[in-house]
Amino acid sequence: MAKSHKSNRSLAKRIKVTGKGRIMKRKSGQNHFNAKDSGVTGLHKRGTALSPIAFAKSFQALMPARSISSKQTK
Repeated sequence: MAKSHKSNRSLAKRIKVTGKGRIMKRKSGQNHFNAKDSGVTGLHKRGTALSPIAFAKSFQALMPARSISSKQTK
């Protein structure tokens, strides 16, 4: 019986793989000390973002069950 590879659960809870295989993640810097930020900075921190292409290979090693595309756009 072949050994199954488990996905890293902490990473699986923090990213979402889209239908095309791109990686969506939460933008950084949203947790605390946000009251002093300007309105524009607060707007830029909202929502999710595509992760950089450089992380696709390392994400693929931690998530063997998901197919992650290395051809991500900006």
